[in-house]
Amino acid sequence: MTTELEFSEFFKILNGLKEGDETKRESLNSILKEFKEANNVESFLQELGQTYIYIGLKELFEYADSNNLNFIGQLSKEEWNKLASTKNCDLPVHLANKMINHVKDNNLLERLSIKWKRPEREIEKHIMPMAAYITEGFIDVLE
Repeated sequence: MTTELEFSEFFKILNGLKEGDETKRESLNSILKEFKEANNVESFLQELGQTYIYIGLKELFEYADSNNLNFIGQLSKEEWNKLASTKNCDLPVHLANKMINHVKDNNLLERLSIKWKRPEREIEKHIMPMAAYITEGFIDVLE
């Protein structure tokens, strides 16, 4: 891989929205559209990361029953515990599982292998670490 994986700009935008800066909304929507369509990717890792970010944000909103990052960012520990109890899973585990299951449910491993001309086993070894990496980014924003 020739380029370094970098998603910090996305997480800076999320943090801005969490802090109440609604001017970041247009940038978020633009990035999400790009990530959903996997535009401008240079590697299978970048595509996997973008896909995980798209799935992760969608799942965060569903988990918290809100798409307002400012509201989500203000949830108390008790409210997070109540959500975890209701959802039968803590947020980090939920996000990572949804990302990993998306790969399985949508034959993403096979598609990435064909698209990037890489063996499935090479891609597969990045499935769980990438889910952990992206989930950690979401959790960092929320803390």
